[in-house]
Amino acid sequence: MMLSMGRMYVRYYNYTYQRSGTPWEGRYKSCLIQSEKYLLELHRYIELNPVRAEMDDEPREYSWSSYGCNALGVETELQTPHELYLALGKTKNEVLENYRQLFKTHVEVELLKEIRNSVNKGLGARK
Repeated sequence: MMLSMGRMYVRYYNYTYQRSGTPWEGRYKSCLIQSEKYLLELHRYIELNPVRAEMDDEPREYSWSSYGCNALGVETELQTPHELYLALGKTKNEVLENYRQLFKTHVEVELLKEIRNSVNKGLGARK
C-alpha cells in the first residue's frame, strides 16, 4: 500500500511541478561541524541558499527557511535553538537582532567553496 501511495505521489508531484524522476534523487549529504563559529557560518550558508539561487531576494521570503524562527522570532515546535545561537544576546530581542546582523554580509566565496567541498566529500571543515 505504501509503495503504491508513494508512486501515486511521485506522479502527482511531477505533473504538478512539470518535472520527471523521483523527488528524492541523490544521496543525503552532511559534514562534521568542528567549531562553534562554523555553526553560525553554516546557518548563513543554508539560509542564504534561496537568495543565491535567486528564488527569493531575502532569506525571510523563503517559506521553508528557519530564518523566520532564528531572525524574526516566529514560534515553532520543529526547531530547538542551539546554545551558541542563544548566546548571541542576553534577551530574545538581542539574540534576534544579532542573528539578523550576521546576514548583513553575504557568505564569502572561499567559505562557500570550503563548505561545498566538505559536504561533497563528507568531511569536516574549519578547525
